[in-house]
Amino acid sequence: MQPKTRILIADDDQAMARSLSDYLARRNFEVAVATNHEESLRTVRSFDPGMVLLDFTLPPIDGSETLERLKQLRPETPVIVYAGDANPDTVFRLSKLGAEDYITTPFQLNDLFQRISRVLEKRQVDGTPLRDRVRRQSDFSTLFGASARMEEIKNTIEQVADTSATVLIRGESGTGKEVVARMIYGQSLRREKPFIKVNCAAIPHELLESELFGYEPGAFTGANRQKLGKFDQANYGTLFLDEVSEMHPALQAKLLHVLQDGQFSRLGGKRDIAVDVRVLAATNKFLEQAVAQGAFREDLFYRLNVVTIHIPPLRDRREEIPLFLDFFLRKYSEFYGKQPPAFSEYAVGRMMDYTWPGNIRELENLVKRYVIVGNESQIIRELSTHKPIMYSEAATSPSAPPAPQPLQPPPVNENHRHAGNSNQLADDRPSLLEIGRRAAMKAEREAIERVLLETRWNRRQAAKILKISYKALLNKLKLIEEQSAQSKQSEA
Repeated sequence: MQPKTRILIADDDQAMARSLSDYLARRNFEVAVATNHEESLRTVRSFDPGMVLLDFTLPPIDGSETLERLKQLRPETPVIVYAGDANPDTVFRLSKLGAEDYITTPFQLNDLFQRISRVLEKRQVDGTPLRDRVRRQSDFSTLFGASARMEEIKNTIEQVADTSATVLIRGESGTGKEVVARMIYGQSLRREKPFIKVNCAAIPHELLESELFGYEPGAFTGANRQKLGKFDQANYGTLFLDEVSEMHPALQAKLLHVLQDGQFSRLGGKRDIAVDVRVLAATNKFLEQAVAQGAFREDLFYRLNVVTIHIPPLRDRREEIPLFLDFFLRKYSEFYGKQPPAFSEYAVGRMMDYTWPGNIRELENLVKRYVIVGNESQIIRELSTHKPIMYSEAATSPSAPPAPQPLQPPPVNENHRHAGNSNQLADDRPSLLEIGRRAAMKAEREAIERVLLETRWNRRQAAKILKISYKALLNKLKLIEEQSAQSKQSEA
């Protein structure tokens, strides 16, 4: 029997929630209701819905923040937002935060059902082998054949797909690491078996162990039944560990044990369980550096790094940008039932010059917003507000610092060759302490700007990456704004 799709309705209007719940239950959905921001986040964790219907006015805060938090907890879960306001700026902002669709109230229930069905059809496996389904929805000859570097990756995928080797997929955020993992799976001998994805960064490390390995009844307070973990679910199939570098060191040892012996034990379990799972892992971090710092086990790194596929950032394969623009424009025009005009040559030129810190994901979201809003000039203005980041081709990672240059003696000024009194030097030079303070402030500012660009100005996610509190990040941003204003005033 086909399991019911779970839908969470996040709405404080009881009459509206009841009407939606009754209608969706008759349509064979399993429904849960949350009446405020905090309850919706708790329910997402416990109910694990396949979709969320979010009222934009959900109390006590703006629906944008609720959407942002939901996407942090469950990036893969589609969210449809509904509200009485169809303001283009609101729609633009919500699509930027990851909303799959936006519908204005009042709406017809049949219209809502069609939108839900359309979103779910894009998300779920329909019984067709994944390789064929993915090829139908995403033209991989376009995505992976337009440059010599991507052609090499395509050839590597074909060579390793039908083996059982562990593959480590490396690249910046948004370059398509999950796409590569699904391509490997879709061309493998395990393609008819499950493909299970786990985002190690999205799950608190206290919960990740039970998520991966499951638990037995009585393992901890509230564990009233047995829960199968992702390794159980992926047996004879493929497990994709996204952002594996974020895994807690204590859990890395248990993962190493599974990879070496093919066995694990559930929380509270008294015996080992044998599984046959192929593991694919992905990271946007420089793992060698994490190993050197003691944040990642060296033996686990070598166990994962049997085959490495490194995906270059979009800025290093700019010739593919027009193809991606055309591909995503066709895809989302069909998805949203809209027909916006093709991008002008000027817009394409601006996009070719842009550095794309968010890579293909950022480009895809930009095209999605263009299809929804239909305003090319707004898209161009958005690109103009981002400060481009200069990357070194020789850097071993996006965050690798430049190599220090040897100190050179200053050139001799003939006018001062015979000056014997050091007091003749300018007295207004900053002290060494002040120079260090300014350099630290500049480095901190650049680091914050870089992470904000990488997260597309998701400040909560940026604070997590920077390992500071959300409030501390807001204070630093305020200080940066004040310093910029003072600098402009002094220049004026």
